[in-house]
Amino acid sequence: MFLVCGEALFDVFATGETPTGLAMDARIGGSPFNVAVGLARLGQPVAFLSQVSRGFLGERLMRALAAEGVDTSTVQRSDAPTTLSLIGVDTRGVPAYAFYGEGCADRLLDISALDGLPAGVKAINVGSYATVVGSTAATQRELIERMQGRALIAYDPNIRLNVEPRLEAWRAQIDWMLPRTQLLKVSDEDLDLVWPGLAPAEFAARALSQGVGLVVVTRGARGALGWTASTRSEAQPVAVTVIDTVGAGDTFQAALLTWLAERDALSAAALATLTADALQDALGFAARAAAITCSRRGADMPRRAEL
Repeated sequence: MFLVCGEALFDVFATGETPTGLAMDARIGGSPFNVAVGLARLGQPVAFLSQVSRGFLGERLMRALAAEGVDTSTVQRSDAPTTLSLIGVDTRGVPAYAFYGEGCADRLLDISALDGLPAGVKAINVGSYATVVGSTAATQRELIERMQGRALIAYDPNIRLNVEPRLEAWRAQIDWMLPRTQLLKVSDEDLDLVWPGLAPAEFAARALSQGVGLVVVTRGARGALGWTASTRSEAQPVAVTVIDTVGAGDTFQAALLTWLAERDALSAAALATLTADALQDALGFAARAAAITCSRRGADMPRRAEL
């Protein structure tokens, strides 16, 4: 069983003007939400740990999770609103963004939610803005402390400056997570935001020295790099006609975790024994999954048969 923790929201796109206002297209989103769905589509048992509104938007999120086969027994419900990320264009035709998340449900996960965790959790995935804002961040830290040595901790910072603009908050979170993380995946864009000019290999060495078992740096169209304490591998980019890249990083994470689960390798000890060939195969599998998502509109992640 995987446990994925974090936000669930709606991306709301302005699709044009109407006689009385604007037309909107609301899409279910949130990086951890996508990872949970991605794992379920790849045939992995997964539960989602978050707080979700009882309002109609929250009900839609819950129906989507249930339809994908994600266990929602760990979802805490509340009357707080659902986070909205609005995307439109300004008067110059340039994309414009507005984020409405203050006081919203996915920031308010209470520590009591940890009392009902499912049995048999082998791996926990955290990342994105829920790790740095609200009571959800504190609850996740408590979860990570409790589960040290009992489940693999996977972490993708997935930095969102429109939610938390202070880079020092993200640096502090990464520094706190490194000695508590066994699998770390970070994009080169996020890495350059937090530590401009830091080479991926240098960052990997820093993370490995603090106890991370596997470090992966994704590089978009340039493929991905991976390191353990004893080996290094690279996955070449997968040729694909890109429709959009929404959900690509989340798909990569879900697929990487799936590859490890299918080989009973969800532990620090197993990560330490990965050979260069095995690591290359894992990165390649995750890259192929991400390429499929890039070939489709929105975060439409692949199912296991497609790989």
